[in-house]
Amino acid sequence: MTHTKTDKSTVQKIITPVIALTILLLMVAWLAGSFDEKVSPALNETAHRQINAAMVEKHNSYTLVASKEAIFEPVAASVAAKQTTIISARILARIEQINIRAGQRVKKGDLLIQLEQRDLQSQVLQAKQNVNGMQARDKEAKKNLDRAVELFKTKLISAVELDKNRANYQTIHAELTAAKQAFSQAQTTLSYASLIAPIDGRIVDRFAEPGDTAQAGRKLLSLYNPLSLRVEAQVREQLALTLINGQQIEIELPSVNKTITGEIEEIVPAANTGARSFLIKARITYHENLLPGMYARMLIPAGEQTLLTIPVNKVAHVGQLDFVWLSVDGEIQRRFVRLGKERKGMITVISGLQPGDKVISI
Repeated sequence: MTHTKTDKSTVQKIITPVIALTILLLMVAWLAGSFDEKVSPALNETAHRQINAAMVEKHNSYTLVASKEAIFEPVAASVAAKQTTIISARILARIEQINIRAGQRVKKGDLLIQLEQRDLQSQVLQAKQNVNGMQARDKEAKKNLDRAVELFKTKLISAVELDKNRANYQTIHAELTAAKQAFSQAQTTLSYASLIAPIDGRIVDRFAEPGDTAQAGRKLLSLYNPLSLRVEAQVREQLALTLINGQQIEIELPSVNKTITGEIEEIVPAANTGARSFLIKARITYHENLLPGMYARMLIPAGEQTLLTIPVNKVAHVGQLDFVWLSVDGEIQRRFVRLGKERKGMITVISGLQPGDKVISI
């Protein structure tokens, strides 16, 4: 009796793990989908159906045709002013007044900066009085010379006396000429105290304030003509050598979201030895929002490329993948493609299709 109980206990110890393992394996198989209905990989009936000419026409087929398109290489550029001016003093003087600020527009002849001029005015007045005195002396010397000439004719004075009067007159007349030149120079120096705008333009920046001492040659203002803006870029030599003066090129202005047409007006005939590039300058039309130093891009022609384009509405999507439906030998096929830029309802195909493929809509 004891032997029978021992056998049953042993059987239970063996059967219990087996049953548990079996249940575990069945659960794993169920989670793996082993009991689900299997569908063999293939296109569905719609994608595999036969089509005829009428169906292709119904689906509005599009046959790919290769086309040539110019390639443009974007080159980083900057907006620059062709006509710029640095306003600086020509004399050492204290600044009394500055009439403008950065960003203001000025016209040619406008007074920009007034320097202290009392000392200069005194010099002008002194030079003028000196001229007046010399004019009186010159007038007197001329009369003396005329009398000496008449007396010499009547033999009342000698030739030596006549020569003395003539020399005296010439000396005084020369001094009068020098006095007039000194007066003119004093007036010119006085004019240096008033700094005026040499051109119509716009103030870029001011580098001094009233009360500062202006030194000769030290810049006080910078000014540019907004009507003379152009775009400058360093273009690699392979492309630069294909450009000519007067050539039209496209220029992108990202800051104002515009693309304009420029005209090459200058190609600097010396390469930058570090970058192996040439400086290209292109004239552009006036735009009120453009300022010197702004970023631009020159679109330099760099040859041609073959492109395939299809209508945007022919492209379908699966997640992040793009594909199209093709009509191939009377059947519909799905073809995954890589796409490029979109423009005017057409999108460029980088890979996946060939010229002559018929793309349809489903």
